[in-house]
Amino acid sequence: MRRLLISVAAALLVPAAARADERLRLADSLPVGHFFAESGTRFFMDRVKEISGGKVAFEYYPAEQLGKAKDLLSLTRSGIVDVGYVVPSYTSDKMPLSAVAELPGPFVTACQRTLAYDSLARTGPIDEAEFKPNGVHMLFTLVAPAYQLFTASRRIEGLKSMAGLKVRTTGGAMDATVKHFDGIPVRMAAPDLYQSLSRGTVDGLLFPYASVVSYDLGALTKFGTTGINLGSAALTYVIGLDRWKRLSPDARAALEQAGQEATRHACEAADRDSSRDQETLRGKGVTLEPFPEADRTELVTASDAIAKDWATSLDKRGKPGTAVLDAFRNALARTH
Repeated sequence: MRRLLISVAAALLVPAAARADERLRLADSLPVGHFFAESGTRFFMDRVKEISGGKVAFEYYPAEQLGKAKDLLSLTRSGIVDVGYVVPSYTSDKMPLSAVAELPGPFVTACQRTLAYDSLARTGPIDEAEFKPNGVHMLFTLVAPAYQLFTASRRIEGLKSMAGLKVRTTGGAMDATVKHFDGIPVRMAAPDLYQSLSRGTVDGLLFPYASVVSYDLGALTKFGTTGINLGSAALTYVIGLDRWKRLSPDARAALEQAGQEATRHACEAADRDSSRDQETLRGKGVTLEPFPEADRTELVTASDAIAKDWATSLDKRGKPGTAVLDAFRNALARTH
């Protein structure tokens, strides 16, 4: 007993940085097996453990076990969740500038868009204007591959096919894209999509191939597009600033390094697996076709007007919309 008491007392005197007890609750809304959960989340947790020598560990709560997708920002900020999965467009009232990554435009890779957004959100203007004011620090991110249009029953024959269609969006800039082409945007978190599509609450959706596969939506969609860029969504994992400050310097360094590696790993996997995901959907009976050349040209032209309108509307609200759009485009050009 005396030796036990001495051991306990000695353990209490060990500096926090030397203890293997930095345990973090990580929560998201992604289904088990989701492409980002595999290539990003699990990779991140494994790398943190490896880099920290096992001194930082995670309790992982996937699939909305600790809260709905739209609530994970507030749950992380309050400390109920240590590391939370935050899709800024789900809380577009609090994080409108992050929608710069959602804007449509010329087709680019997931890594090009991800690394451009990461440069603004990790330490740049989006971090200063959105993440810090919301009490969180971004650890890693993925801007999903270019969103395509999928429908439950209407054959897609170009941009005119969106007219009158109830299309699921994440909100933010994606709403403006759908409205521009006379569609009806319906804001909805991804976990609610299967039921909504099966009930006819929405007629179609903007989503990347990998997410259609991950959420098992192939059986509910009949038509989809290829080779266009109708926008995207920034997917992030953040840690509450209060929790971040309480971590040891070594733990913070491990999280930062693993986060940067996970960002790169996830976007490379998303780009690499795009062709495979398309074939998976074709195998489920989904017809995937490109837009006519004239529609692709029209989309690129319209995208510039959508982006300028988006930026101007934020400028009028006292937010640096135009400055962030210019910064994002400059960062995007550097990733080519």
